Amino acid sequence: MPAILPENIGINLSRTGRLMRTRLDERLVPLGLTQAKWLILLYLSRNGGIMPQKDIADCVGVEGPTVVRVLDGLERMGLIERREQPADRRTKDVCLTPQASTVLEEIATVTERFRQEMWTGVSDEDLAAYERVIAILQRNLNASSRRRG
Repeated sequence: MPAILPENIGINLSRTGRLMRTRLDERLVPLGLTQAKWLILLYLSRNGGIMPQKDIADCVGVEGPTVVRVLDGLERMGLIERREQPADRRTKDVCLTPQASTVLEEIATVTERFRQEMWTGVSDEDLAAYERVIAILQRNLNASSRRRG
């Protein structure tokens, strides 16, 4: 453990995360995407293009009614469609449409450019140290949660 623990590390982490999301959102607005929309598209893309609607709400960390509104918007944009699961018609799968591929490519281009700008001036060594420290913090926080029950 470091001899001096920075009191503002949590604030700085939170502020940096919020700033990253804000700046990335600004770049994705021309595509008609809010953070909630592009996050859902990315989760779907990383999960084979199809996920149960309930799982999407869990991944994005929002309540069911909120995710329904976001999915409605993505459906109107022609980027997803919802299908009833044959085994349980109350459960819906959310699927990417072919049109989503083009948008996902644009998201990838924008985010890659964004990452390049964001990491300007950070050395490979600094980035490796950051990754190690973040992994340790996450491991400690997860262990702390399990100890509390």
